[in-house]
Amino acid sequence: MQQKFIKNLVLLLVLNLLVKPFWLLGIDRAVQNTVGAADYGFYFALLNYSFLFNILLDFGITGFNNRNIAQNTQLIKKHLSNIIVVKLLLLLVYLFFTFIGAFTIGYSKAQINMLIVLAFNQFIAGFILYLRSNISGLHLFKIDAMVSILDRVLIIIICSILLWGNVFKEFKIEYFVYAQTASYLITAIITFIILIEKSGTYILKLNWNPPFFIMIVKKSLPFALLVLLMTFYSRIDSVMLERLLFDGNVFSGIYASAFRLLDASNMFAYLFAVLLLPIFARMIKHNQPVESLVKLSFSILITASVTIAISSLFYAKEIMTLLYPIHPAETATEYSNRIIESARVFGILMLCFISISSSYVFGTLLTAKGSLKYLNIVAFSGMILNIILNLLLIPYYKAQGAAIASFATQFLVAVIQVIITARIFNFRINYLFIAKILIFVLSVIIINYLFSLSSIEWHYSLLLVLISCLMVAISINLLQLRNIFKLLFANFEAPK
Repeated sequence: MQQKFIKNLVLLLVLNLLVKPFWLLGIDRAVQNTVGAADYGFYFALLNYSFLFNILLDFGITGFNNRNIAQNTQLIKKHLSNIIVVKLLLLLVYLFFTFIGAFTIGYSKAQINMLIVLAFNQFIAGFILYLRSNISGLHLFKIDAMVSILDRVLIIIICSILLWGNVFKEFKIEYFVYAQTASYLITAIITFIILIEKSGTYILKLNWNPPFFIMIVKKSLPFALLVLLMTFYSRIDSVMLERLLFDGNVFSGIYASAFRLLDASNMFAYLFAVLLLPIFARMIKHNQPVESLVKLSFSILITASVTIAISSLFYAKEIMTLLYPIHPAETATEYSNRIIESARVFGILMLCFISISSSYVFGTLLTAKGSLKYLNIVAFSGMILNIILNLLLIPYYKAQGAAIASFATQFLVAVIQVIITARIFNFRINYLFIAKILIFVLSVIIINYLFSLSSIEWHYSLLLVLISCLMVAISINLLQLRNIFKLLFANFEAPK
């Protein structure tokens, strides 16, 4: 299983490294630089609001289905025809609560109009994830890897034409939203065709089966509650910024510019969870030990997340200046203030990446085990803490306050998940491994501090920092490259 994990992880990482950085740092960033922080903040706050009730579109079905199909592949034909009907019914529920909430908090007509399209996008994106949960549940990881980047490839092509093809005299944020709609629809159709072929379900009859619906909802309810709670404490920051502050759109835009790189980093860490969930689920079903795979995946993620997070903290201003040039509507003073604010928010937010990476391993293992009760209690605590901190900090510290709230929440959730996992799976306390992590964290801080004092141009300085941190991880045997390469190339050894 470790070999399967490593090989498919490398494939996922390569494909996503080729596409998603260009999507986030090329297209998404270009859109914000083109329309300005205020207009992008208008979109970003609505996008995150559309996520808040996203669980009503899925109700935990995707998470349940991934684990269930991985353990019972013969059920795919039966479940597919029934769950599609459930998804359509849940769309109506999602639209009802989303727009009741939107009218309640006083969204304007322009905000409602954009929210209609964003809500539809959420449905299509969620449907794609459900289809992919079947593909990964069948352990068709290579196909899933290709599908995982398809929507981004399409939107890159569409937005490149809209941004730089002189199609419109002035690019508007609405065009960006419509481009996402087109890419999601095409991806959903292609993914559906692939699943039909691979599952052998060539004749699909949609069934109205109330007992099945009730059974699915009951089994999916813990997954649904978990996703709902996690969505609130990870997405409500920008919504509260936009609502609590007079110039909320601007600060939501500043938060978005800092959040973008965290989102990009999370995309790659999330790939671990995509692979680990069905693998963990099958290993647990067959009573196979999971400790080695947990240690392997956590070692890789903690090395990457600590290096990226701490380096981002030291080079925050330089990175923000590189990514976000001055907008024509800004004065030099306004631009300077925006970059300083973005850098402060960025440095704090990137520290969240360490905690989030940990959750992608230990939270995923608890999900595969079916320990949703503990995860939901932790997530509920995190949501309450996050909302309270945002209410207290945003009025005084604005975007920085939201970032601090996010960091505190993610750190608390990650620590408790590790403790719960250790108790449920009876993991022994590995003092040597913990010592290696502490030594590595301290080394990364020292390396960044020393290079930040040097006269080397920051681009080269940051590159040397990353290389140095990698060498430290290898030298203290935190990152065991030899074992990773053995697993990766095991099937390609020359026959004796």
